[in-house]
Amino acid sequence: MIDSILIQRKVKFQIKVAVKTMVAVALVVLAVALPQIVHACAGAVGGIMLMPMYLPVLLAGCLLGTWWGLAVGITSPVVSFILTSIISNPMPALARLPFMIVELTVFAVIAGLFSNKIAKNKWLAFPAVLLAQIFGRVMFVALAFISQNVSGISGSVVLSQIQTGLVGISIQAIVVPFIIIALSKLIKRDEINE
Repeated sequence: MIDSILIQRKVKFQIKVAVKTMVAVALVVLAVALPQIVHACAGAVGGIMLMPMYLPVLLAGCLLGTWWGLAVGITSPVVSFILTSIISNPMPALARLPFMIVELTVFAVIAGLFSNKIAKNKWLAFPAVLLAQIFGRVMFVALAFISQNVSGISGSVVLSQIQTGLVGISIQAIVVPFIIIALSKLIKRDEINE
C-alpha cells in the first residue's frame, strides 16, 4: 500500500527506501513492545490468547508488501528474543522461536501479496488478514507435527495454543483492516489538502 502511494506521488527511490525503512523499524519496535505490555498486564496466558506480536507483522505485510513484510516478520521475533534474553526470560522461548519466525513470515508474505490491491481497494485488507492468519496457523501446525520428535513442541500443545489464540486472531482480523482503512482515509485526506 505504501509503495503504491509513493509511486503515485513520484517519490525518488532513496526516499521510498527511507520511508519504508522507518515504517518497518516502527513496526518491529511495536512488535517487540506490545508483547511486553500484554505480558505485564495479562501474564503469559494473555500473550498466548492475544498474540500481540502478530498485529504489527500483519500491518507490515498490508502496508509494506511482501519483501518488507517478510523482513519485519523475521526480524520481530529475533529482536524480541535477543532483547528479552538480556533483560529477563526470552520471549519467545528459544524452542518456539523458529516456529514463530516461520509463522510470522507467512503472515507477512500472504498479507503482503495484497498490498498493492489494498492501495486500490482498502476493503481487501479483510481477506488479506484472514488468509494470512489461516496460512500462518496452518504452517505452524504442520511444522509442529513434522518436528515434534526433535523440537519438543507437540502437535497437541500447538493445537491447544491455537484454540486459546482464537480470541487474538478474531480481534486482529477486525482491528488490522480497520487500521489500514483509517490510514488509507488519512492519506486520501492529506492528498486532497495538498
